[in-house]
Amino acid sequence: MELDLRIEHVHAWEALDSRGVPTVACAIVLAGGADGVATVPSGASTGTHEAHERRDGGSRYAGNGVQNAVAAVNGEIADALQGLDPEDQEALDGKLRELDGTPTLERLGANAVLAASVACAVAAAAGRGLPLWRALEPDHPPLLPLPMVNIVSGGAHAGGLVDVQDVLVVPIGASTFAEAIEWSVRVRTATANVLRERGHNSALVADEGGLAAPLASNREAVEIVTAGIERSGLIPGEEAMIAIDIAATQLADGDGYRLACEDRSLSATELVAELRSWCNEFPIVSIEDALGEDDIDGWRVASERLAGIQLLGDDLFATSHDRLEAGIANDIANAVLVKPNQVGTLSEARQVVEIAHAAGYGTVLSARSGETEDAWLADLAIGWRTGQLKVGSTMRSERTAKWNRLLRIEAEEPDATFAGSTVLEGIRETLP
Repeated sequence: MELDLRIEHVHAWEALDSRGVPTVACAIVLAGGADGVATVPSGASTGTHEAHERRDGGSRYAGNGVQNAVAAVNGEIADALQGLDPEDQEALDGKLRELDGTPTLERLGANAVLAASVACAVAAAAGRGLPLWRALEPDHPPLLPLPMVNIVSGGAHAGGLVDVQDVLVVPIGASTFAEAIEWSVRVRTATANVLRERGHNSALVADEGGLAAPLASNREAVEIVTAGIERSGLIPGEEAMIAIDIAATQLADGDGYRLACEDRSLSATELVAELRSWCNEFPIVSIEDALGEDDIDGWRVASERLAGIQLLGDDLFATSHDRLEAGIANDIANAVLVKPNQVGTLSEARQVVEIAHAAGYGTVLSARSGETEDAWLADLAIGWRTGQLKVGSTMRSERTAKWNRLLRIEAEEPDATFAGSTVLEGIRETLP
């Protein structure tokens, strides 16, 4: 009997993300009975080039309600999707973008559009009786990503206790995904012990599950995670390395950058010099958003002077194929952070991954600070073969849901392979 995968019913509702902020959830039911549900995330540290979420304003949820975005899904979007084939993701997403009619999806809301886009993908896979990752990548065995795991947080994720947003561990020496997660848990536990010994409260947890403490400097945050790696019994630089999210757009202050916790200001060149000194001292393998989203001259300096490091663009590229292509043309950075809700549809996010791979740029699929219990991001990492995944720490269930999904896939798929450090070696070969 032939499967009937036509979209028959669309329904959305207001749900809560991991910070208790409203977000959009959507269910797609197909004519054959299969369904797919998706709840979309939201960011705290957002760039100006991202697609626009639709919020209600007013007093309800301090203006953050999404009832209007939900109404857009249940109204215009539901009508537009009726009878469409959810397996034709590009056509479906193109229909959604055309329906909105604005460059940044501000009319319907990127949160409304993405919820429908992801739910359609989940429903299409369910209609075929496939896991989402297999529906996205039918031709290759699953490639499990190298995780970036949040250990210490600051910036917008931790009330500005330190200026840098995240200091993460990258378990480059692990031979399996399961071993990589176990090593990451060891580093987080060891780092918490180091913090306690230095007189800090290790029970404070930031938005993404990282440790949060009022440290004296940003450098100390990197030093503490290095100490945590050593305390865990792993070898810094050989078995575990460090990734840093500077989130420099949040630090921009006039023509330079302000480090509030250190009460000092730096020019772009001075900030790059500071980062280079950290790279010389600590086992750093990746730096995200080293400069602000529009500081192209600063990014050129960073790309020249931070050779040997994965330079990851988040706000810089905003999961935009236009911005990524401009960066590639100008030899800026060498990797892109991919956040589907920055662009609003799965098709466009996947296009960014494909453009990056064709240019030799690395790809890191990323969650947001306001996450949900959904695990579809883990399936995207495999289905799009991003090679790296960043979803937060190893605590808080909206984070562990993604790690647990990958642990299950590795356990159930005998032909699964682990990307490991090879994804970073490829980046190093492309550096100027």
